[in-house]
Amino acid sequence: MTTSAQAALAASRGESRGEPAGEPVGAPAARRQPNRRLVRFLAVFGPGLVVMLADTDVGSVITAGQSGVQWGYRLLALQFVLIPILYVVQELTVRLGICTGRGHGELIRETFGPAWAWVSAAGLGIATLGALLTEFSGVAGVGELYGLPRALTLPIAAATLLAVVGTGSYRRVERAAIFVGLFELAFFYIAWAAHPDLHALLRGAASIPLGNQAYLYLVAANIGAVIMPWMVFYQQSAIADKRLRAEHFVAARWDTALGAAITQLVMAAVLIACAATIGTATPDASLNTVGEMAGALTPFLGTAVGNAVFGAGVLGAGMVAAIVASLALAWGLGEVSGYRRSLEYHPLEARWFYGVYAVCVIGGCLVVGFWPDLVALNVGVQVMNALLLPVVLGFLIALARRALPAPYRLRGGYYALVLAIAALTCGLGVFGGFSGAGLLG
Repeated sequence: MTTSAQAALAASRGESRGEPAGEPVGAPAARRQPNRRLVRFLAVFGPGLVVMLADTDVGSVITAGQSGVQWGYRLLALQFVLIPILYVVQELTVRLGICTGRGHGELIRETFGPAWAWVSAAGLGIATLGALLTEFSGVAGVGELYGLPRALTLPIAAATLLAVVGTGSYRRVERAAIFVGLFELAFFYIAWAAHPDLHALLRGAASIPLGNQAYLYLVAANIGAVIMPWMVFYQQSAIADKRLRAEHFVAARWDTALGAAITQLVMAAVLIACAATIGTATPDASLNTVGEMAGALTPFLGTAVGNAVFGAGVLGAGMVAAIVASLALAWGLGEVSGYRRSLEYHPLEARWFYGVYAVCVIGGCLVVGFWPDLVALNVGVQVMNALLLPVVLGFLIALARRALPAPYRLRGGYYALVLAIAALTCGLGVFGGFSGAGLLG
């Protein structure tokens, strides 16, 4: 990053010359040594990984499982294709958060006006509601594997989530979210224990039946399981809340790239495990719930191992996604309406911010507790996310063109690449969703 680019960024954020965004001119060479870069990366590390761990939420896990059962390995290649697409989308939130110091909703309000800001917030609210229903359904489902009623597991989950965020520290929330989210790595063990046939995997991955409506519906669901409105809001707001600056840009992009790879590898692991086991033995199995997936896997993994490992992965996925989705809505509504919002404030200092978060958590638990059959919405929620993609990506690209200082603005070949990726992703997601629902004939 050049000195001129740092100066332009500092000017765009209104920073004084006494608090420059980058290192001062003539800084010792030792500051630029690899160990300094490692320290900087570790300081920046977090928002990208957290949001990507949340991306592999309960609905995404069930979507990947159904993909493997119904279509074997035919949707496996899509999981890897989505890695660069996911990175390109979330990297724009890194640019916007670092260059403007503002969250997504606030930037839309300043750039396009309050009406468009509320449109974006409405989409965020719909996506968050759908996400929370799937996350808490998954958490309750893990408890039911061990005979624990929802009346016990859901209040414990809600109390834990409220305690984590109520600390009044972004870094503590981030560390807790990463710790919980890392339980998702259990899915790698499940994929290994399933002993997939490599030749069958390669043949299946190369077979893509694009003319089948049911296949296209799951394509749309997988796309919607990767790019969600609350991810965009969360990462940009988290970067602003963490006060990342120009010198953190490269490290923040690596954080995002690492997270994008991990989340799609987890999705691939779930798909492979289900394709190698359930998809081979009972391809017509229904996998709408955590219990159904765990029960179908236990003949291959054993009851104790299957429940423990699969349950740990789902619990990590559901809890970290519940944190991220609820915080995204609390941040987003605050950015649009103007109330005080930051994890650096204590609850009594930002009542509306923490209040919205608490309503999301408690409300989601109550809905799932009283209407347990809502778990059937898992794949439908992902398709809904795919249908919201034009709005989400449209705002994101427009902001990257209008709100960024010149050195960071999308332009030239990369701008064309981003437009092409967004158009292809939106088109495939929307077409697949409508086609799979039988609305295109």
